[in-house]
Amino acid sequence: MKIGAIGCNYKHEPDFCIDSPEGTGCGLMLIIKSPARFVINGQEIIAEKNSFAMFTPQTPCRYGGIKGNYMDDWVYFDYEENDIERFAELGIPLNEIAPLINVEELSQILRQIAYEHHSQDENRDIIERHYVEIFLLKLSRILNMNSTHHSVLLADKHYHFSHLRNKIYSNPEEMTDVSDIARQMGMSYSGFQHLYKKIFGVSVMSDIKKSRFELAARLLVTTNLSVKDIAHKCGYISEYSFMRKFKEIYCKTPSEYRRMP
Repeated sequence: MKIGAIGCNYKHEPDFCIDSPEGTGCGLMLIIKSPARFVINGQEIIAEKNSFAMFTPQTPCRYGGIKGNYMDDWVYFDYEENDIERFAELGIPLNEIAPLINVEELSQILRQIAYEHHSQDENRDIIERHYVEIFLLKLSRILNMNSTHHSVLLADKHYHFSHLRNKIYSNPEEMTDVSDIARQMGMSYSGFQHLYKKIFGVSVMSDIKKSRFELAARLLVTTNLSVKDIAHKCGYISEYSFMRKFKEIYCKTPSEYRRMP
């Protein structure tokens, strides 16, 4: 990996855009410090603040900021023999966006590389190469920490979502507003619904509705509550709407279901 040009903590204008439909012709590495929109091999990707990307010379890519000034560290470099294999060994992805936990540590090393690259001091090439190797090792470690951190977070999310789903089926009458549930889970409304469906394969509202009618069926055979009271417990203001939906699910009216042996 031989450095050709390097820039640290660059603040680009809001209309900044790099468009390389046939690739840059050399390697390109970015430490992305503000939200950005990328198109890589025709696929649009939103890069969050504190992300990393490394491109091969012939990879079509276009990128620029989303709001306001776009900030990054950038390095143009020539791939040397065995670089691709070396990056693979270190777990450094190519032609994709990867989130980073610690950007500043990497930026500090890049600043040292930039100093040596532009200096005329003795042994600058040797020192630069050593800094590049340190950078790659640090990057590999941070990316590996990202992966472990992501796995722990995902397992934690699964635990809390499974607990929530059990609560939905145990106490459906308490589940009145998806926005409130999302807030309690510390998530946005859309993010919560997306992840719930991704984990369980059904929407949260489908589970809430199903749990309410399972509750209604239990109450019909185990209590003397009126159909109207049961409808209210299941979140229905209109008794008629409740009865119509109940029959659609169970093929019987609530009264017919109650009389079943």
